[in-house]
Amino acid sequence: MIRSLAVTEPLPEFPYHPDPVATGAVVPSPAECGCCGRARGYVYTGPVYAAEDLRGRLCPWCIANGSAAERFEAQFTEVVDDVPLDRLFAITQRTPGFNGWQQEHWMIHCGDGAAFLGSAGAAELLERPEAWASVRQELGDGLQDSWRAEQYLMASSKNGQPTAYLFQCRVCGAHLAYADAP
Repeated sequence: MIRSLAVTEPLPEFPYHPDPVATGAVVPSPAECGCCGRARGYVYTGPVYAAEDLRGRLCPWCIANGSAAERFEAQFTEVVDDVPLDRLFAITQRTPGFNGWQQEHWMIHCGDGAAFLGSAGAAELLERPEAWASVRQELGDGLQDSWRAEQYLMASSKNGQPTAYLFQCRVCGAHLAYADAP
């Protein structure tokens, strides 16, 4: 018998990760949150950088309000580019991260964090030429690099490897992505 999970309030909004359920970062679960102690019907399944192992033990509400980050000195992703401090905290401490093959990082565009849309393969990247171009540039522009980059991109898969992580700039709307493989 499958038991339905009662959610008494809508999931919090995450401007930098608009649909964490669709990306798999948040899943239905009867588990109690390790921060607030409530079973709210959903848990976060993405990376948590903290001293304690918290994967699958935090609710999205405690991520959104910052209490999980504060209580456990946790971060949920890494930002490698310059971004204003308030946005850095919003992305790393109040936004669900995502699972990748290697160390994940949040993309920055127009001085702000981009919105994470999910994993992407060749089909999804070809629908967004700007994203294709951003991965292509990351992989290299030399003549030999060009051929390898095209082969790599054509072999990419949304649910396999190699894959790409798709973002959209919250300022200008441009799509961007980076590639990842084990």
